[in-house]
Amino acid sequence: MAERGRPRSFDREAALRGAMELFWTHGYEGTSIADLAALMGIRVASLYAAFGSKEELFRESVQLYSRTVMRSAAESFAAEPCARSAVERWLRLSAEVFTDPETPSGCLVTLSAMTTSAKNDPVRTFLTDVRRQMQAGIGARLDRARLGGELPETVDTAALAGYYMTVVLGMAIQARDGVGTVALELAIDCAMAAWDRLAEPIPH
Repeated sequence: MAERGRPRSFDREAALRGAMELFWTHGYEGTSIADLAALMGIRVASLYAAFGSKEELFRESVQLYSRTVMRSAAESFAAEPCARSAVERWLRLSAEVFTDPETPSGCLVTLSAMTTSAKNDPVRTFLTDVRRQMQAGIGARLDRARLGGELPETVDTAALAGYYMTVVLGMAIQARDGVGTVALELAIDCAMAAWDRLAEPIPH
């Protein structure tokens, strides 16, 4: 039996995709429950029945973003044979996502809740944890490269991972400010030119 107030044609996955793009465009606090319900063509009560709460809907939206929008960048990062090419490929595919005219600009994970009111601290903390996990993934890839001899044993892989994470976060902000793909590609060229210097052995 259809949920009361919810159209029989309700497509949960399509509704979730729409919510993701609304959060991506307006941020967590800038997106209201009324906006989300109107987008989905359902009543507010039906939205709560389908997704639980605004926060739960947002968390699902971030999960959808990771497994669809950013999937290619993540898979390429994992598949590249060497650490340098993995980082470069991840940066370039991220730049394409951030500037895709078919989707909101920038990055949902970076921009949707950088600052929030105290009542929404759990959302900000959730996204902070997501970004930390991303950086930890880069660091783990660099650690493997160091153990495999691709990077010198004395390279500070945590610092290197932090640097490239900072690059991608900065690109997300630049893209939201209207900076295009060409400019981001030039920034990536500079970041990758720094690789050899940053990957040098730390002097004793």
